[in-house]
Amino acid sequence: QVQVEESGGGLVPPGGSLRLACAASGSPIVNYAMGWFRQYPGKKREGVSCITRRANNTYHHDSVKGRFIISRDNAKNMVYLQMNRLKPEDTAMYYCAAAFDCYAGHIREYDSVNWGQGTQVTVTS
Repeated sequence: QVQVEESGGGLVPPGGSLRLACAASGSPIVNYAMGWFRQYPGKKREGVSCITRRANNTYHHDSVKGRFIISRDNAKNMVYLQMNRLKPEDTAMYYCAAAFDCYAGHIREYDSVNWGQGTQVTVTS
């Protein structure tokens, strides 16, 4: 089971950038596809981006394609999300987790996921 700690969120103006980081422990992340998820107030969490175990493929929610880049460093057990050209609608709590599904149109966490505390991203002028 992978435990995670997210960081890097903050308050940025529209068009700005942030880099989120996910420090994993408990199990080598090389055994898992990894994903970033976000949750709007009162809404279910949704998959934003995911990356396969060896970083051969990445997939993104349509709303962030061309703006967000997901990467991983298996040696350091770290996952990153570079967020560029941020929009107000990107404002949400962002979470990292192992991804049960990671392919086009499907970014889904394991049913038994242990969510971290998340990191808040707020995009506002």
